[in-house]
Amino acid sequence: MTRPRCRIPSVALVATSSFLLTAALLPTVGGVADAATGSPLVLAAAAPSGERWDADLSVVDRDDVNVRRTAAGLRLRETRATGHRARSPHSAVAEGMLLTTSRTLARPATRVRAEIDASVPGGATVEAQVRGWRTLGWTEWQAATAGAVFDRSVTRVQTRVVLTATNGGATATVRGVRLTADATAAVSAATPGRTYRVYATRIGLVGEVTANGRTVQPRDHFVALPSRRGLSPLNTGDYTVRVCTTNGARCEYAPVWDVGPWNTRDDYWNPSSVRENWKNLPQGRPEAQAAYQSGYNGGRDQFGRTVLNPAGIDLADGTFWDGLQLTTNAWVDVAYLWTGGGPRGVVGDGPLNIRSGAGTSYAVRGLAARLAHVPIQCYVTGQSVAGPYRTTTRWNRLATGQYVSHAYISSVYGGSVPVC
Repeated sequence: MTRPRCRIPSVALVATSSFLLTAALLPTVGGVADAATGSPLVLAAAAPSGERWDADLSVVDRDDVNVRRTAAGLRLRETRATGHRARSPHSAVAEGMLLTTSRTLARPATRVRAEIDASVPGGATVEAQVRGWRTLGWTEWQAATAGAVFDRSVTRVQTRVVLTATNGGATATVRGVRLTADATAAVSAATPGRTYRVYATRIGLVGEVTANGRTVQPRDHFVALPSRRGLSPLNTGDYTVRVCTTNGARCEYAPVWDVGPWNTRDDYWNPSSVRENWKNLPQGRPEAQAAYQSGYNGGRDQFGRTVLNPAGIDLADGTFWDGLQLTTNAWVDVAYLWTGGGPRGVVGDGPLNIRSGAGTSYAVRGLAARLAHVPIQCYVTGQSVAGPYRTTTRWNRLATGQYVSHAYISSVYGGSVPVC
């Protein structure tokens, strides 16, 4: 059967909702042909203005997941689902992702739009997502076909292309993605960091591959959230959470390296105006929690599976056992640090002990995983420590009022750090 050819021009709209290119769901409207007919699918839109460039889809390397480049275009490498647990999103669909090199813009922008040239068979999807770099770090990932709008001007843009297919089904073929950046969209004020109490479960799955391409290690340190909007690229902590026991006795700062539990499009930490799905749920309430506790969505997740626990975050074994010292699944307090502001330090070597004071004789209150981005409130002078980056008496006080040695911080961004 001939696959439909799909050319999606950039849509001149300011929108925060995701436009997902799903051949099985696109209706016939006017000059738009249904994907099942095999006819060209065209969405008419105004011609974009601004800085334009083509995403480089030719290079597939180690930070890309389950995709391959063919003469026809970018495709899924394997269309069989890889998850082995019923609640894993990876057991419902096959998915792959190509991450491009970031582009420095000629001038700051507040909106980026994407045009996708692809053939998309029934049951397959293609989505172009972007994020922008600002003083405080990277924004969340946003779908760009309808226009990704940033709350502040960005100077760099990175693109990723996400493909999915039904388990064992046909894959889409992406021939090109063209981006346009401009500064015509209105922006809103920055939001403070958000913290919510959610139910945490242990990931396990040593030896399996996460959504960003990491092979899970024994006693690994990372988390999974049920939305790709907060997924860090491989070997980065661009999106980091602080997860603490409900009594505050233990915390860990950990990067987001996987998607789940249950869902893949539930950025529940965002307000309803931004939240991708289930906008009628309270901010901070995961869909899985609502489904499990009150029968929301018929008690099912986005894939139609019965939700068996209220989990809103998954913890890798090291985060679960060593960082928080949990022995069973539990409620935890999670801060989604990229939604906040202020200086951030990158933990270059870890897991790093978080201590109650500025010296190694003080009690350990948790861990900061390698590559995590920790908020730095201020710094004090304490015990001298020799680390991989420097020998120093500087200790950084975190937003929690706890301390890490600056000897293990590879870099600081987001502003200057004051003396406490």
